[in-house]
Amino acid sequence: MEETFADPSIQHADEKTSPVPLRDKAGKLAHEAGAKAQQIKDSAVEKASQIREVAGSKASEIKEAAAVKTQQIKQAAGEQIQHGQVKAREAHADAEEYIRQNPTKSVLTALGVGFLIGLVVRR
Repeated sequence: MEETFADPSIQHADEKTSPVPLRDKAGKLAHEAGAKAQQIKDSAVEKASQIREVAGSKASEIKEAAAVKTQQIKQAAGEQIQHGQVKAREAHADAEEYIRQNPTKSVLTALGVGFLIGLVVRR
């Protein structure tokens, strides 16, 4: 049983044809709305896919740049460590040479420094 909201007492210009049931109009509108919603959903899925691709490519670029920078930092740090080791060996050799040339002065200096450190620690 189809319901129509056409009032038989009200005359319309197109009343010669049978009135379209409200249910048919609602069904048509619902179908159109569903189609539009599906179209919007498909568009959103496509945009999300594009964004995912761009984000993945940017993440790869950043990862590669970070790897290059990390390698550069490691290399620079390694060079600094080697430079520091060379300087420490030179200082050690210089200290040994000074002590061998001036043993009395070295011992008295070491005693004086030790005495001062003892005074500072005691306080």
